[in-house]
Amino acid sequence: MKILLAACNAKYIHSNLAVYDLKAYSSDYDEHVILREYTINQPKDEILKDIYSSGADVVCFSCYIWNISFVRELIRDLVKILPKTAFWAGGPEVSYDAEKFLTEMPEMTGVMVGEGEKTFHDLLEFYIDGKDSLEEISGIAYRTGDKIIHNGWRELMDLSAIPFVYEHLEKFENRIIYYESSRGCPFSCSYCLSSIDKKLRFRDLELVKKELQFFLDHRVPQVKFVDRTFNCKHEHAMTIWKYILEHDNGVTNFHFEISADLLREEEMELMSQMRPGLIQLEIGVQSTNPETIRAIHRHMDLKKLEHCVNRVHSFRNIHQHLDLIAGLPYEDYDTFHQSFNDVYQMKPDQLQLGFLKVLKGSLMQKEAEGYGIVYKEKEPYEVLSTNWLTYGEVLKLKMVESMVEVYYNSGQFWHTLEYLVPFEKDAFTFYEKLGSFYEKKGYSEISHSRMRRYEIL
Repeated sequence: MKILLAACNAKYIHSNLAVYDLKAYSSDYDEHVILREYTINQPKDEILKDIYSSGADVVCFSCYIWNISFVRELIRDLVKILPKTAFWAGGPEVSYDAEKFLTEMPEMTGVMVGEGEKTFHDLLEFYIDGKDSLEEISGIAYRTGDKIIHNGWRELMDLSAIPFVYEHLEKFENRIIYYESSRGCPFSCSYCLSSIDKKLRFRDLELVKKELQFFLDHRVPQVKFVDRTFNCKHEHAMTIWKYILEHDNGVTNFHFEISADLLREEEMELMSQMRPGLIQLEIGVQSTNPETIRAIHRHMDLKKLEHCVNRVHSFRNIHQHLDLIAGLPYEDYDTFHQSFNDVYQMKPDQLQLGFLKVLKGSLMQKEAEGYGIVYKEKEPYEVLSTNWLTYGEVLKLKMVESMVEVYYNSGQFWHTLEYLVPFEKDAFTFYEKLGSFYEKKGYSEISHSRMRRYEIL
C-alpha cells in the first residue's frame, strides 16, 4: 500500500512545510508514504505521469488559494487513469467548506479538515492496517454512497510533538526553508484565517534552539518563520532572538512576521546589536484609518508602531517590510491615500501594497455583504469594489502598486526618488501621477529595461 502526499507550489523555490510535517509525524509508516512537490507552472502531463508511475493507492493533495484550480483539474484527469485510487484533500482552501468541495468534486473520497498531522496518521492506520472505520476518525469529511459525512474538527495538538523535518537538507537545496515555532494567533483580524484558531501554541524552546543550531551549522541562507505574530509572547521572541544573535554564523538570515507596536525596549536594544542582515521583519500595518482598524477587529497603537519602526530603522541593520491592504471596510480612496503616506514616511525597505482577499472561513467572508465588498468568484477572491471604493479606484490603486514595486521596492531608484517625490504634494500623489503617465503613454503593457525605467522617470 502506497500513500502519496502531493504539494503543488507556486514556484520552484517554495517548499510545502505542511506535507513534510504530515510525513514526519507518521514516520512509523515511512515505507508506505511518498512525498512529491510540483509547481503550478509545470506541464500537467508531467505531474500526471509522475503520480501514475508512483503506484500510489491513495493520493492526498495540499490545497491553497494559489493551487486549488490547478489541483481540481489534475484530480479530474487523475481519476480517469487511476480509477481505483482514493483521493483526499487538505489545507485551508478545502477545510472551511469541505461538504461543498466534495459536492462539487465527486471524484474525491474525502477532505482532512484543519490540522492534519494526527488525522493523516489515522488515515494511514485505516488504509494500511485496516484499523477502525472512517466514521471513527475525527477531522475528516468523506463520501459514503450518496451521502457526505462530516466528523467535525479535531482537537488541536501539541506543536512540540511534530518531528523536525529538515534532517535531509539536500532535498531543500535552492529552496526557501519555512519554520514554525508557534501556531495560532492571539488577535482577531477579520481578514485572516489565523484569527479563527484562538489556541495559541508554542514549540518547546529547547527544541527550537536545537533546530536553529542545525540551520546555523549548515549555513542555510534564509529561514522564514511562519508564525503569524512572532513577538506576541515576549519571552518566546526574546529567547529566540538572543539565541540567533549569540550563535550568528555570519551567513544565515531569519525572517519574522511581527506586530511592531508590541516591541519592547529590551527587544529593540537586542536588535541594535545584530549583524546587518541577521534578521528581517515583516510588519502588517494594513491601514492607519482608526475606523477601519476597529472594523477589522485589529489592535494597533499607531503612534507606538511608528516609534518602533523608526527606532529599528535608526539601527541601519534590519530590513523592514511594511504591508498595507486596500479594500478594507471604511477605507475609501482618500483614507487609503493617507494610510499610504503615513507608512511611506516611515521609510520602510519595502512597502507592500496588497488588496483584500476574502478568504474562505474568515470573519470577513461572513461580513462582506454587509460592507458591500464585491470580490472575484475565483481564487484568490480579491476585492473588486466596496461601499467605499469603486472598481475604477481599485484600478488606480493597482497602478500605484505597480509603480511602487518598480521604483521603490526594487531599491534601484532611491536617490532619484528622494529628490523627486518632494516636488509633488505628497508621496501617494507622486506614484499616482507616475502611474497615470505610464497608462497615458502606453508604457504599462510593455516590459522595460532598467535604463528605460530611468528615462521614463
